[in-house]
Amino acid sequence: MKYMHFTKRLSAALCALVLALALCACGGKSDTPTYKVLTNATFPPFDTVDDSGAIVGFDMDLIAAIGADQGFAVEFTDMAFEALIPAIETGNGDIIAAGMWSGDPERQARVDFSEPYWTDGSALLVQVGNTDITGLDSLTASHKVATQIATNYADDLEAMVAEGKLGQAVILDGFDTCVLQLMNGDVDAVMAGKSIVDSFMKQHPDDLKVVGDRSNYEDLGFAVQKGNSELLDKINAGLKNVMDNGTYDKLLEKWGLK
Repeated sequence: MKYMHFTKRLSAALCALVLALALCACGGKSDTPTYKVLTNATFPPFDTVDDSGAIVGFDMDLIAAIGADQGFAVEFTDMAFEALIPAIETGNGDIIAAGMWSGDPERQARVDFSEPYWTDGSALLVQVGNTDITGLDSLTASHKVATQIATNYADDLEAMVAEGKLGQAVILDGFDTCVLQLMNGDVDAVMAGKSIVDSFMKQHPDDLKVVGDRSNYEDLGFAVQKGNSELLDKINAGLKNVMDNGTYDKLLEKWGLK
């Protein structure tokens, strides 16, 4: 009889333990969605990699802060810039965070953009000893200028070549490659956003300088799949909140944008 009582008590205890573990498992399960954020990490200070190879930058911190405000997590994937929009269109990513100009009508027809989170203008990066190039207006048919593929800068340079205002537009896979070409003397200048060329100049202050004032002001935005209003609303609401609560300004300071 004592054995039977002991067995019943043991069975009850085991049942209680299993139930408790089940409840803990249910309680520990996260309902937080995780969105795949696509970038091209050759675009400092917006999108780059640190010494360990991790994807970092202003865009990464900002979309993570927006996610924290709106109750979603993010994971980052680096890919070629020209592959970003096709990946979103086919559902192989949820958000583009790549310093992307949101004013391009062709892009607007393929993805939906958030409210702007940064306004920038184009500028030129040249070698320190270059006194020939002083800005966009100083470029001639004797110059070669590099920029990244699938950007509005590439469109601008190719238009200048067609108009006879530039000798050659060298279109490469990433801005980091463009800068290497410049430092090697293979091109005369690199064209990119003012904030981007400033960042590369700071990395090589003895070798490179930025010339010319900002021109062609452009808004940068996050992008989502066409028609994904639910996610876009979250991004816009979170962006407004982090701008209002001071987080945005702290990130600007962190990444040298303020």
